[in-house]
Amino acid sequence: MKKVFKLADLDCANCAAKMQNAIEKIDGVKSVTISFMTQRMTLEADDDSFESIVAKAQKAIKKIEPDCTIVR
Repeated sequence: MKKVFKLADLDCANCAAKMQNAIEKIDGVKSVTISFMTQRMTLEADDDSFESIVAKAQKAIKKIEPDCTIVR
């Protein structure tokens, strides 16, 4: 499954790159792209565990930038 999410309160391009690297390491993630300019994350992951992967991605994002959230 591939889905695009808006990111709220993404403040820095360097943080976006760190988030992308962290999310890529989550089991089941096929690809992820975070764009600081558009404030969007494109996530492609296994259909079976997509919601759990999104939850793990949110945790990874919070570790890097505590105010940033995935808007659903």
